Parts: sequence; structure tokens; C-alpha cells
Amino acid sequence: MPTALALSPHLDDAAFSCGGTLAQLARGGWRVVMVTLLTASVPEPAGFALACQLDKGLGPEVDYMALRREEDRAAAAALGLNPSVHVALPEAPHRGYASAPELFAETRPDDPLAGDLAPVLARLMADAAPDLLLAPQGVGGHVDHVQLVRALTALAPACPIMWWRDFPYAVRHPDPKEPFREVFADLPAVTVRLSPEDEAAKHAACGSYASQIGFQFGGPAGLAERLREEGGRETFRLAGALPDGLTLA
Repeated sequence: MPTALALSPHLDDAAFSCGGTLAQLARGGWRVVMVTLLTASVPEPAGFALACQLDKGLGPEVDYMALRREEDRAAAAALGLNPSVHVALPEAPHRGYASAPELFAETRPDDPLAGDLAPVLARLMADAAPDLLLAPQGVGGHVDHVQLVRALTALAPACPIMWWRDFPYAVRHPDPKEPFREVFADLPAVTVRLSPEDEAAKHAACGSYASQIGFQFGGPAGLAERLREEGGRETFRLAGALPDGLTLA
């Protein structure tokens, strides 16, 4: 059984960006594992880190990341995947980024994330021996996504990689920030066509992230509208050979 490994910076990125493709691979007989790299709970959050949960209606007594890990488990089940894997590295608000604009600016010179990710990614590759990776292109320029792209490209895995366009950042602006535009420009674009079953699984998975839906989309109706606008398709840049078992548009 071939193995696909989806490398998600945050607890929702893979489902939002390529959940339908993951569901399609799983239905096609692949072992699909969704790994989220930045899931560490940080006791007594303060400042911007605390604001990131208060603005979602969650008080300081709530273990925000534990709640989100449970949402992610539900999303993986909705997609028909193997149990999700959570790596306990901290998100940007716990690494010194102090405001929303800073999340989409240049990475801090003292940010250790790319270096911290290097051994984690190497271990994941050795343990899973994947036949396919799925990972973000960094569209939108979120520093966590940018650091993951840097770490993964430095590792240079031998297996094919389907680099997804980061949703919803990719659709929030007609010309979104793309810090790795030149890196991916020479790779062929591949569009996967989702069946109604794939679309339904993706919608259910995205809806599992209840703590994020209001903030990201204005509520369930906004999420549904954004997903409809995608037209049942997910687009990637492909490094390596296209895997079997996918329906292309």
C-alpha cells in the first residue's frame, strides 16, 4: 500500500487546501497520514498569543491547542484518513511574533523554526517512507508556512511532492503574496478534480475546525460559499512523477 504524507503547518491547513485530494487518495487505496507540525500547547498564554484565542471567543482558561487537536482528529476521520499526527512545535505567536501583520511580514532573524523542523522532517521521512508528500507553497506569506517550505526544500526529499496553494490565503487577494513564486514557477501545475464524495468529505473536514470557521470565513455559510467557489478542484505544483489514483481536471 503506497503512503502519502501531508505536512501541514497548522491544525487546518491540509484539510482546507487539499482535503479533497487526500480523501481521493484514501479511497484509492493509499495510506494517507496528515501531520501537523505546530501544535504545542503553551501554558498561560499572554499578549498576542492570548489574543489569538480571545478573538475566537475562547477564554484564557481554555487549552486552545488541545481543542484544535481534537478538531483535527475529527477532520482526519471525515476524510477517511489514518489518525492524524501532531508534532509539538510552537506556532508563531509563541515564537516572538507579536501582531497579525508580523505573521505575514519577513521572518524574524531569531526565529528557530526552520532549524527545528529539519530533524523532525527527516525523522518523519525515515519513519513513514512516503511515496508522496503534500505540502504548502507558502502562498500568502504566513511565516509558519514560509519556514516549512524552507525546511522541506532544504531537505530535498527524493519522493514526489504535490505543493498545494494555501487556502484561504490564496483566494483572499487577486494577487496574493507568493514568496516562493520563482521556486515553483518551473514545476508543472496539476489540478485534481474532486468527485461529489470528495467534496462532501472535504466540506465535513473543514467544518470540523469549528474554532476557526467564524474567524476565517464568517461562519459555516461563508465556508460553504468559499468551497463552492473552488469549483470542485484543487491545484498543485508537482515535483516528480504524478502518483496513480488521482482524477485530473
